[in-house]
Amino acid sequence: MKNIWVLYRKELKSYFSSWIAYLLMAFFAVVFGYFFYAATAIFVSRGMQAMMMGGMPMDMNEWIVRPLLMNVSVIGLFIIPMITMRLFAEEKRTGTIELLMTSPVRDYELIMAKWLSAVTLYAAILAISAVNLTYLFVYGEPDWKPILVGYLGLLLQGGCLLAIGTFVSTLTRNQIIAVGGTFAICMVLWVIDWVTAYDSSTWAEVLRYLSVVTHFEPFAKGVLDTKDVVFYVSMIFFGLFLTARSMESLRWRA
Repeated sequence: MKNIWVLYRKELKSYFSSWIAYLLMAFFAVVFGYFFYAATAIFVSRGMQAMMMGGMPMDMNEWIVRPLLMNVSVIGLFIIPMITMRLFAEEKRTGTIELLMTSPVRDYELIMAKWLSAVTLYAAILAISAVNLTYLFVYGEPDWKPILVGYLGLLLQGGCLLAIGTFVSTLTRNQIIAVGGTFAICMVLWVIDWVTAYDSSTWAEVLRYLSVVTHFEPFAKGVLDTKDVVFYVSMIFFGLFLTARSMESLRWRA
């Protein structure tokens, strides 16, 4: 655990000592701010119309929070490859990977430290959105429990895709290739359930189960389902397992 902690602090510091973390935070803040403004503007407009027609009050969670959570998961498709691109690719490009291979650090300690630092940065980026959501509690009364469940889903989904990105980063020394490869895999896992729109056979249901969107939708609705948590945890384990096998291959070739 000591080695993981030391490596984790080093990796996290490297993020914030460069432009990567600040650029991603700025990008997320601008895009999420726009989505938040658009969602609240639509909510206020529709709410005024409903009041004038004597309708029932609109659900703030349904009209603002849920669409925002789904939009955040889409933004993650672009942010996550940028977070993981340098984890191992940079080590290979600079030649420091050989030092890591010969140091008294186990592969799983190095992998866990890098993955945890990436998850921490992603969580810090998500935390920016909390600034916007506080306005909902100032001027309205949203249900906070579905919001917490939704953010748990975002972290689990992000951890899953970050584990995959960590594996891809071990395959190349070019960060651009690492970004492209991670984005391609994440996109496939995002759209793979589209086939179920016109097919309900067994293989289509299998593809639907592998979709990260399918398992996030209950979180966005505020529903915490064990099977969705198990899916994300299993995908995290699978991604880190592939990373460990790739590290073994690097050690063997070295």
